[in-house]
Amino acid sequence: MTVSSRIEPIRSVKGTRDLLPPETGLWQRVETEAHRVFAAYHYSEIRTPIVEETDLFARSVGTDTDIVTKEMYTFTDRGDESLTLRPEATASVVRAYIEHSLFNQGGIHKLYYIGPMFRRERPQKGRYRQFYQIGAEVLGSDLPSLDAEVLEMLALFLQRVGIKEYQLLVNSVGCSKCRPEYVSKLREALESVKANMCADCQRRANTNPLRVLDCKVPEDQAIIEALPHIMDYLDDDCRKHFDHVTRELQQRGLTYQIAPRLVRGLDYYTRTTFEITSGALGAQNAVAGGGRYDGLSEMIGGPPTPGFGFSIGQDRLMMAVEQAGDLKPSIPLAAYIAWMGDAALPSASRLARELRGGGLAVEIDYAPMKIKKSMGIANKLQARFAVIIGEGELATGRYQVKDMTSGQQEEVEPEKILDYLKDRLKNAA
Repeated sequence: MTVSSRIEPIRSVKGTRDLLPPETGLWQRVETEAHRVFAAYHYSEIRTPIVEETDLFARSVGTDTDIVTKEMYTFTDRGDESLTLRPEATASVVRAYIEHSLFNQGGIHKLYYIGPMFRRERPQKGRYRQFYQIGAEVLGSDLPSLDAEVLEMLALFLQRVGIKEYQLLVNSVGCSKCRPEYVSKLREALESVKANMCADCQRRANTNPLRVLDCKVPEDQAIIEALPHIMDYLDDDCRKHFDHVTRELQQRGLTYQIAPRLVRGLDYYTRTTFEITSGALGAQNAVAGGGRYDGLSEMIGGPPTPGFGFSIGQDRLMMAVEQAGDLKPSIPLAAYIAWMGDAALPSASRLARELRGGGLAVEIDYAPMKIKKSMGIANKLQARFAVIIGEGELATGRYQVKDMTSGQQEEVEPEKILDYLKDRLKNAA
């Protein structure tokens, strides 16, 4: 009997996954649309580190949130400093805004980001421990018109990636002036019912009653529905701000629904909060969310700076995009170059280089093969055209260009092939 010496393969960490082609092509298309739409609204990209000081999230997200108490990946590095893999990006963006004194430049700062976040949640469909977000933040203005414009931008982005069926839920969580009274009334109302709620809600009822409204436990929903509404406690300024936001949403043609229980899961939100859900995603139906955070800068040591923003759960978004089926993967293959005979390879390689330099996606194999196999590969790769180069083509100085859709074939001089392909592809678009 022999003992196998086979080494066990290393697998990805639980709750993470590899994104592979052709799926990554669709991710690239979605991200390209994000770049385009956000740039149209004059947003610029910001890239922050994936690791931050733990205190950044403890102060901003809230010490009583599930994110901080249960989900953050926190560790002590060799310098005995507590660091955390970012669970969200808004705090990082505001930290960068403060650290680099962007506020000294004056005006409004419009920033967006795309990248991975980390939370140790229970893995499930569309939810991972390393997940991806697309988000935008605007700093320096508390005008309600800006809230509406950001939601308009988000709606345009969803439209561009093929998401037509979704629901926009909006609410106001008030401000530091009017919210304390509501929190006091909420705490009173919870006293008589908290014993019948989940363990988390029992704890939150004492430490941070607003978090109770964010509970997702089905058995607690009837109790939560009977609790006081924050809308009944807004002061005049917060009421006017919210009315202005909803009035502008109507003017911009955006359909919305007021959701008085919507508080989001983070402590830094003030006034406008919102969430976008999609029925295509089942129970875990939230695609995007965000709101106003006028006090966040002060919470992490910066000057008073109003802000508004959102984040899109890209993993869930991609599920909805795939279901919609309107967005195609990355740039299709324009041409496959098939060559026969060693004498044809230098010319084939040179043509591939010229076509790629001209902006076309081109594939070429360097192993010799017969024309039938080459055409089979061109079909498998879904190349729009095949360029055939053999001894006969080298002798005449004209290559065969085959339309893989119609089967039509023409002789074209090498120096004219780039323009020929671009013209045909343009007409077919």
